[in-house]
Amino acid sequence: MSSKVYLIRHAESAHNVSHDFNLRDPGLTPLGITQATALASTFPAPLSSIAVILTSPLSRTIETTLAAFGSITSNNANNDNDEEVKLILDPDLQERSDLPCDTGSDVAQLRNKFPTLEFSDDVFKGEWYAKAGRFTADDEAVAARAREVRTKIREIVKGIEAENDGSGASVGKRDVVVVTHGVFMKFLAQDQTVDLPKAGWKAFFVGEGEDASLVAVE
Repeated sequence: MSSKVYLIRHAESAHNVSHDFNLRDPGLTPLGITQATALASTFPAPLSSIAVILTSPLSRTIETTLAAFGSITSNNANNDNDEEVKLILDPDLQERSDLPCDTGSDVAQLRNKFPTLEFSDDVFKGEWYAKAGRFTADDEAVAARAREVRTKIREIVKGIEAENDGSGASVGKRDVVVVTHGVFMKFLAQDQTVDLPKAGWKAFFVGEGEDASLVAVE
């Protein structure tokens, strides 16, 4: 069986309820925590099938990931268990807009808030959350960023399949989970009709084309 890529929207966050988009990097509501925790049991594949988790480093996506998949991740700075799932915090997965609610926190704040996670200085350089350059909040820049993420996903999937000797094994760790945001997901999937509920998911295969398009699993 080929690797699947599961795009997951974060659970309910504070600004989704208050509609106060001036909240900087809001976390999950109590309902959001419940939604994310439930995802661990409602996820459509066994958690043992997950090889890699990529997560936007905004608070609500990190909290969703930890509530749903924290029991299997190995991104704990004190954990050297290679059998657990690698968690990659990727700024390229941050939300599209430059509103405060879609703007991440300084890395020092993230380290304080999530002390068990490792925030690499090589990845989180300077004001990584500034909506400028490759993170500019316009369609062209966001589409380019989404294409880079798809390319990363394709390389991860190729690595997984290489470890399986190209056998397409139906057991073991083979799938990729991507926890991100509602609008950026539309660019990632190259489908503006994608509109998942909070903590909702959609499954894809990685296409063969140059654009590394994601092909929805029917």
